[in-house]
Amino acid sequence: MLRCLSCAEKTCPAGPIACYTSRMTSDWPHDTAFAFTGPLHGGGTATHDILVKGEGPPILLLQEMPGIGPETLALADRLVARGFRVYLAHFLGPFGRLSFVGNTLRVLCIRREFHAFARGRESPIGAWFRALANEVSTREGGARVGVVGMCLTGGFALALMAEPAVAGGVASQPSLPVLGGDALHMDTDQIAAASAGMAEKGPGLAMRYSGDKLSTGRHMAALKRAFGADLETVEFEGNGHALLTVHFHDPAYQRMEAYLAARLGL
Repeated sequence: MLRCLSCAEKTCPAGPIACYTSRMTSDWPHDTAFAFTGPLHGGGTATHDILVKGEGPPILLLQEMPGIGPETLALADRLVARGFRVYLAHFLGPFGRLSFVGNTLRVLCIRREFHAFARGRESPIGAWFRALANEVSTREGGARVGVVGMCLTGGFALALMAEPAVAGGVASQPSLPVLGGDALHMDTDQIAAASAGMAEKGPGLAMRYSGDKLSTGRHMAALKRAFGADLETVEFEGNGHALLTVHFHDPAYQRMEAYLAARLGL
């Protein structure tokens, strides 16, 4: 029997969907929410929830691992307090806590939408992210969007700079492909399109801890080779991983915030 995606109980008195919706509301007060359906590379579609909070230039915030924990919610609130309108995409795991040991449904979602070991090609969910960035821009009257990706989603924030709707992308501790060595989690056409977007709008931004074992020096070196002067790279001293959340590093947050404020005219 599948457990409720939200409370992890085998049976939930409210039912999985009602319980999930209730916890979204209670765990992080937000202004509005909507379900977004978009395409996946290779066919099919996916539907995931987007929570919206704040007023100002739009930021698309992509979760970094299974589950959205309190640290990611705190990051969203920091951006809201700075004057951004945050679109928080929830597409994997429970809301309000992290979960590294998923249930059967969660594992299936990872395999269908994320190909974590893929080299030289992007996961199917990349197309969904592109459609979502354009949806956010449309909802904001055509305003350009800033994108923040972390860990599993770090590289997607850079690939999204190919989109006219995206003003800037921040890749915090980009970690795909897993065990990828010198490869990137995007193909040559996607690299060329993202480079063209960066050349037009200004460089993307990639950051990591210098001693990070997941977002490795080889990851960063591969990004530098692919994008050259079109990508700003920053490495902060330390052995942590999640610069903006679990292993919060204020200089990294300030660097990201300044980048987004400059790109979005805040």
